Amino acid sequence: QVQLVESGGGLVQPGGSLRLSCAASGIIISNYMMGWYRQAPGKQRESVAAITSGFSTNYADSVKGRFTIFRDILKNTVYLQMDSLKPEDSAVYYCNLVAQGGYWGKGTLVTVSS
Repeated sequence: QVQLVESGGGLVQPGGSLRLSCAASGIIISNYMMGWYRQAPGKQRESVAAITSGFSTNYADSVKGRFTIFRDILKNTVYLQMDSLKPEDSAVYYCNLVAQGGYWGKGTLVTVSS
């Protein structure tokens, strides 16, 4: 029973910060490549960041230097630290396994607006 539950979204001012959490159950996240994705209204879901079991990371060009993906193995949780947020970052954010997708949750809504 794999379940991924995203949380931490909300309303933030441009230039502000948020930390998103992805709490996993039924799976040990340290054994998989985990990723964060986002989908804005009228747009396709896009990959934002990913982290391998070896802690190597990758980021979309649009978020490089502003977002950081990391994991807490003991808590079995993946995080996305978002800094210097822009209005175009507004979207529903999801976490998932990169190679073995199909465990989409409800996501968490991030709204960047003044």
